[in-house]
Amino acid sequence: MAKIITLAHQKGGVGKSTLALNLALSFKDQLKVALVDADLQGSIYHLKDDLPGLDILAPNLISEIPKLGHDLIIVDTPPYLSNRLNELFSYSDLVLIPTKAGFFDVMAVRSTLALVKFAQAQQPRIKAGIVLNMIKPRSGITAEVTELLRSLGTPLLATKIYDRVSLARSPMTGGVMAGTDQKAIEEVTSLAAEVVDLISV
Repeated sequence: MAKIITLAHQKGGVGKSTLALNLALSFKDQLKVALVDADLQGSIYHLKDDLPGLDILAPNLISEIPKLGHDLIIVDTPPYLSNRLNELFSYSDLVLIPTKAGFFDVMAVRSTLALVKFAQAQQPRIKAGIVLNMIKPRSGITAEVTELLRSLGTPLLATKIYDRVSLARSPMTGGVMAGTDQKAIEEVTSLAAEVVDLISV
């Protein structure tokens, strides 16, 4: 049975697609990984010819996700897919919620968490976690936002992903794991380890 990780946030611009791509690439040498682009714009899907070692699947495959023959399936969602999120969450072992360290982003986390908690009430096996993403260096707001996120009742992962040029460019460069930015590689690797811990329990 594949493990399924869905990245979701009801606000756009929080780096879901970049994070989904780099997480998938971090696992692809050890596992048979599929990356499902559930966004009808198909931003990630258009990269499928550039990343031959990774199965990138089209947005119209949402209902087929549980039948895919992979070890790990990572699903990237757009912010406007509310009517399909409950279905996606019901398939998922983990819902990962990336968020920037801004108050408006945190407010949007609440609406995503409401959908997650609804799915968890029906399927208690579903895990969830929040990860701070695209953090600006030396940002004083991060500590305040961290406390606010911790008060929401869903685990805040220890790994923080910083706003790096290498990450922003990673869809064009084959992912940070193929690059030379050691800090970015360490952050993605650390996040992958936390994800494994969460879905292995």
